Amino acid sequence: MVTEKQAIAPGYCRLSFKAPHIAGTAYPGQFVMVYMNSGYRHLLPRPFSIFTRNRDKEEVSLLFAVKGQGTELMASAEVGSLWKISGPLGSGFPALPEGSLLVAGGIGLAPLAFLAASIEKPRTLIYGARTASQLICPPGVLDLPNLEVIEVTEDGTRGERGTAADLLLGLLPGPPALFACGPGPMLRAVKTLCLHSGTPAWFSVEEKMACGIGACLGCAVQTPKGYSRVCREGPVFSAEEVFNND
Repeated sequence: MVTEKQAIAPGYCRLSFKAPHIAGTAYPGQFVMVYMNSGYRHLLPRPFSIFTRNRDKEEVSLLFAVKGQGTELMASAEVGSLWKISGPLGSGFPALPEGSLLVAGGIGLAPLAFLAASIEKPRTLIYGARTASQLICPPGVLDLPNLEVIEVTEDGTRGERGTAADLLLGLLPGPPALFACGPGPMLRAVKTLCLHSGTPAWFSVEEKMACGIGACLGCAVQTPKGYSRVCREGPVFSAEEVFNND
């Protein structure tokens, strides 16, 4: 059941759902499959990283860009409406060492916000986008103990000017581990920097999915050990496993 809907910015939405099992068992990096409501069953379910969860309220929330028929339907959902959601699915992030560096690009913030909220050890989050309007985190979500947030935009309209990779140049080596999610070009740049600095890194990889349980093989990505399914072996992979065929 939808418990809250929040229009974050033009083209972006946050939906909260009452989902006791998911809220009670999910861990950072996992995702859910959202099935379209009755009357739109010809549409495939959509995968979404878990953005926030509240065990006490038995709620989880999803943060997404509205850019197709499925997400348009979700953005028009009414509070109190019933939706089918399966999860938690996939393999999430490993344990977060103290002093770790988190890197989020645009809508890739979703799994990183969940990860940042999972512990209170000191950690730093680089949150980047092309322009200020694409830094779409709702107020309060990143107001966490011992979390330093560094915002960066390519056009300099908010925070530092540049890209997440530009900021990393001055921070690596140093952090014991790095965790990231965002557009492919960003992750490729981050991987190069991590490999050169010897920093262990894990990425949450986004791929289109039809089933979310590993049956259709539609989300397979190539790794040094062969093809892996993002929905089962991922969506979190070590940096060494992905983006090797560029």
